[in-house]
Amino acid sequence: MTVKQVKLSLVHKVAPPNSAARGPHPTLVLLHGRGADENDLFGLTPYFDPRFQVISVRAPFPFPFGGHTWYEMLNVGTPEPKQFTESYDLLTRFIDDIGEQYPVDSDRLFLLGFSMGTVMSYAYSLTKPERIRGVIAHSGYIPEDSSLVFDWKRIAGKRFFVAHGIHDPVIEVGYARRARTLLSGASADLLYKEYAIPHSMSEESIQDISSWLQQDLQPGQG
Repeated sequence: MTVKQVKLSLVHKVAPPNSAARGPHPTLVLLHGRGADENDLFGLTPYFDPRFQVISVRAPFPFPFGGHTWYEMLNVGTPEPKQFTESYDLLTRFIDDIGEQYPVDSDRLFLLGFSMGTVMSYAYSLTKPERIRGVIAHSGYIPEDSSLVFDWKRIAGKRFFVAHGIHDPVIEVGYARRARTLLSGASADLLYKEYAIPHSMSEESIQDISSWLQQDLQPGQG
């Protein structure tokens, strides 16, 4: 069963966990890329452990060519400051709100981003590391060229899975390698993988994501 909820700060869809327990439940928040919407990554839900509550979010700004976007780009690696800040503030409020609206296990909250969604996942997790358990960052970059102040001293032990295609023509793989350097330097619990794919996910990367997420779910929990 899925429920569409539009009353919070961002439009989203929810797949409740396949569990008789009342919760709280481990929760995975999905953040799509430019020109998509909340339905895009939501199709990945069957790949995840059924004990996860999955929440897929729609970016706030309409994209002129269809779908939605988190911000306009000045160039690759540089978000337009005003829209980026507004999206960051809305996402921050949204994550606060879902903790009240849904049975979210605050100790097992994960973000999964693709492309711009990865940028937003980094933006949130690197400024508020105490709020998340881990991040899947697929085909994106850390928004170093922004006004955000990252809390690198509190990243140690946080789980990050950075995935990127070596043939990506949109956000080249060097951005992922830069993220690897920064996260490793901050002593994050990092899994880094490159795939022979363009700006996309693959069956292999999705299966790796599923396996990585499952490591935090012990038998009988959720």
